[in-house]
Amino acid sequence: MHMAEDNSTDISLIPGKREGKKDAVRARIVDEVINLISSGRADINHDLVAENAGVARRTVYRYFPDRESLLQSPMDRVRGLAGGNMREPQSEEDLVGFLYDIHTGFDRVAPIATMIRSSPQGRAMRLANNKRRVESYTRAAADAVKDLPEEDRILATAMLQVLHSTPWLEMRDHWGLSGEQIARACGWAMRTLLADLHARGSAPLDQQT
Repeated sequence: MHMAEDNSTDISLIPGKREGKKDAVRARIVDEVINLISSGRADINHDLVAENAGVARRTVYRYFPDRESLLQSPMDRVRGLAGGNMREPQSEEDLVGFLYDIHTGFDRVAPIATMIRSSPQGRAMRLANNKRRVESYTRAAADAVKDLPEEDRILATAMLQVLHSTPWLEMRDHWGLSGEQIARACGWAMRTLLADLHARGSAPLDQQT
């Protein structure tokens, strides 16, 4: 008996389809991490995420090989949803130049941005990215703080980092400000501090210039 030729193609063999499936699985895993964090779970691990996302444990490890990368994944997702320059600065120009995109981006994803800023689980997620964040801001502020005493270089860089992204929740909650307004205020403060740092040279931060 003549059998009809099977002209169908396994979509897993098509590069575009295969990549699309991988992206979908990764997004499901990340969304489940976000759901667990939002629900207040503190015991987030690969097994828990796999069970709730309906994927194999090894699949979670394939995309996120350790707990640090697993907890970091929602931050990358937030950056993608918020758009613009939602990333750590690489230069002094970025410290001011990214402010509008960062704070208006937080407005676009306000519920999850609030959770990340205000919950213990969100704090753990932010701390998972701390090494990369410190390295980025240290690099961006290097020229402005280069002549300061060592401890003051750290203090000044930390303050610049705080002004870059941290004020959004406080200024939104306590003053009812929009991301655009917060970016304007932080931009003024950032420019003022950078001008002072470039003018003071090696004078300690507690010395008036």
